[in-house]
Amino acid sequence: MRAEATEDQPAVPPTEPGTRTDLRSELDHQRDVVIHRLNVWKDELVAWFKTLASAAVYATLIVTFGFQVARVEGQSMAPTLEDQDRLIVNKLVYRMGEPRRGDIVMLYYPINPDKSFVKRVIGEEGDEVQIVDGQVYVNGAPIPDDFVPEEYRSHDDWGPERIPDGYYFVMGDHRNNSSDSRHWKFVPKKYIIGKVQLRWWPIPHARVF
Repeated sequence: MRAEATEDQPAVPPTEPGTRTDLRSELDHQRDVVIHRLNVWKDELVAWFKTLASAAVYATLIVTFGFQVARVEGQSMAPTLEDQDRLIVNKLVYRMGEPRRGDIVMLYYPINPDKSFVKRVIGEEGDEVQIVDGQVYVNGAPIPDDFVPEEYRSHDDWGPERIPDGYYFVMGDHRNNSSDSRHWKFVPKKYIIGKVQLRWWPIPHARVF
């Protein structure tokens, strides 16, 4: 007889009963860790969403009822306010009180309420306003206007006229370059958006009014 040679095969170790159980336990543990992390991320996303939603609601309420960011366009309030100055307008102040002479206000343009202007209150309801050679008189007395440089003054005449109840007389500080109550008369209080409280830009010229 001829003997055939065969290669020795490596011995296969028997499967230990606990090996599959340990692997399954490890997989279950990793799955639990992943699920836990996903739940944590989900909770954090929900919390962030609630925070952002709340901030959006608060911002809407503030803009609608409290404060508004505005930008100056033009030179009608120079030198007090310059073109492209950024402002904070307080919309609450006139819900609790009335505009006063000297207040700088943001208002809807009476002829086209889709536009808004920034002007200074010169006369309140019931006041008599007159302008003589550019000098403004309220109830017969000249009003202080040292904030208007000589080169910004006008030399026009207007009035006298008495301001009706619920209305105001406004002017720009750049008297010879401003469309205001001299041209379109009085502004109803409901058209006054709020009081200019702060110029925050440019930062070097930030100022509270």
